[in-house]
Amino acid sequence: MGEVVNRAPQRWSGRDDGPGPEHLRWHHVVSGDGSADIAFVGFRSDEGVRRNKGRQGAADGPRALREALGSMALPAPLEAVDVGDVEVVGNALEEGQQQLGEVLTKLIDDGRLVVVFGGGHEIAYGSYLGIAGSERVRSGAKLGVLNLDAHFDLRADATPSSGTPFRQMAEQERERGADLHYAVLGISQPSNTRTLFDTADELGVSYLLDEDCGPANRDAVDEFVDRFLAGCDVVYLTIDLDVLPAAVAPGVSAPAAYGVPLETIQHVCDRVAASGKLALCDVAELNPELDVDNRTARTAARLLHRITTKHTR
Repeated sequence: MGEVVNRAPQRWSGRDDGPGPEHLRWHHVVSGDGSADIAFVGFRSDEGVRRNKGRQGAADGPRALREALGSMALPAPLEAVDVGDVEVVGNALEEGQQQLGEVLTKLIDDGRLVVVFGGGHEIAYGSYLGIAGSERVRSGAKLGVLNLDAHFDLRADATPSSGTPFRQMAEQERERGADLHYAVLGISQPSNTRTLFDTADELGVSYLLDEDCGPANRDAVDEFVDRFLAGCDVVYLTIDLDVLPAAVAPGVSAPAAYGVPLETIQHVCDRVAASGKLALCDVAELNPELDVDNRTARTAARLLHRITTKHTR
């Protein structure tokens, strides 16, 4: 049994060096209501990771992300709103994803860039429901889903989990007579079975292996991202933190033995944010219980800081 709880936003806090725009940090600009350039939502869920037999603890990710982001200094004034958390209690994952989708659709239709703090990667299906239900996509805009991840998450399990969201998206798109425009950067070959690679090929998924994403492969990375962006009008970017090397992101359910350098991931995020097509971004798999010196939370917050400030500029 389980339920979905909508939790009100908490007051952001952080370092304060004084008044004025020259001292501006995130906690100064986040409010609980009103108009804003950016909207934050939390998705507190471990149920998908539990079903996928992973290490639980990501439900506390939204709290850690807010704390890590709160004291980061802003290069210029902006306005942000935090609408609180959708929390999955017990096994009510499907209901939680549906609720998250409804919250996101409204925020996206308001014209804001929406950022979702996870939570396990089951967040992705809820995020998809939100953007697929948006007015732009329902009116014919082509949706593109870019996943920065060591895993395809295309499992064919009957029970949805953190390992199934993109298979669920593909099936949903097929029901409405379309193909899912899905690309993954950072795939770890040892972490994905041959079946998953075959499924990706059958669904027309574009992917780039982690070993092909180093600094020497910058041209190939740019070509991959630009090809993806050219094939869609609206972008949903999802960042599974296990795409990063374990030394950079130890606080995840499945730390990477190899991983994609942070420099590359940041470069990809910059490129997507500057495209003018980004409508929705989420971060998944931050597990504060497994983190070291808040390293993973700070890295995730830094990426979101870059995406949001570049997008608003």
